[in-house]
Amino acid sequence: MKKLITAIFGFALAASSLAAKDEVTLQLKWVTQAQFAGYYVALDKGFYEDENLDVTVNAGGPDIAPPQVLAGGGADVIVEWAPAALASREKGLPLVNIAQPFKSSGMMLTCTKASGISSPQDFPGRTLGVWFFGNEYPFLSWMSQLGIPTDGSDKGVTVLKQGFNVDPILQGQADCISTMTYNEYWQVIDAGIPAEDLITFKYEDNGVATLEDGLYADQRRLSDPAFVDKMVRFVRASMRGWKYAEENPDEAAEIVLDNDDTGAQTEVHQKRMMGEIAKLTAGSNGQLDPADFQRTVDTLLAGGSDPVISKQPDEGAWTHQITDQAL
Repeated sequence: MKKLITAIFGFALAASSLAAKDEVTLQLKWVTQAQFAGYYVALDKGFYEDENLDVTVNAGGPDIAPPQVLAGGGADVIVEWAPAALASREKGLPLVNIAQPFKSSGMMLTCTKASGISSPQDFPGRTLGVWFFGNEYPFLSWMSQLGIPTDGSDKGVTVLKQGFNVDPILQGQADCISTMTYNEYWQVIDAGIPAEDLITFKYEDNGVATLEDGLYADQRRLSDPAFVDKMVRFVRASMRGWKYAEENPDEAAEIVLDNDDTGAQTEVHQKRMMGEIAKLTAGSNGQLDPADFQRTVDTLLAGGSDPVISKQPDEGAWTHQITDQAL
């Protein structure tokens, strides 16, 4: 009888523990891929469970805007780039950066050497593919710093509104296109243009990079101690996931593939992507560097006649409230 009572008590305790897990929904910026490996690793390795969390990771896509998902109550925390987050904040949605797993930017311009471009000084007179929807502002700031007009004049550049593909460089429509170090650059290579025939210009190296893939929450919820506690545990577990992914990139890529319900991703591409992503998260413990934030703001404010933000954000745009407790 004693053994039976003990077994029942143990079962009840386990059930109670399971029921007590705090739910957190994370909305990603894009589809399931190694760009978000840290979260999938934390899920797969039980790091969230270790923090008594029940985490749901929702993939994004071309028709999903993470700030809108957050505003509609569809997520507790989102992965977003700083330009979009700051634009949303200025428009009334109080997004706040609670952690910054990515230390470096992966954005760059990739050009064919056949175009004759060997440095940014060769850009005038060329056609450059640029992503829009907020991604154009670092580019516009860069051109402004170089003194290069973007009006298509002989002394300026012609801006081609680029879709989220690499077709313009493959079809000869542009001399350079926007790429990420971990994705589109390799798509160009896979399409038949070898690396030795390409030249790249990283935004990070040119001082106009903006923060990418930060974790953002609704600032109003940070007045709730229970929510803060959940976010502290979530960030701590997520950063465990990211550091594990950095140290075990191939395994992390496999975990991503296991979570890809679409079956669209390939092992080769995801392992390559994870290797590049690890370079961007390296050096970050998850806490936002104020200097990186200010560089982002300065870049956005210098982004032409219609900048993504019109003024310096208020102090609440980022916080160390979560990471100070999590790390």
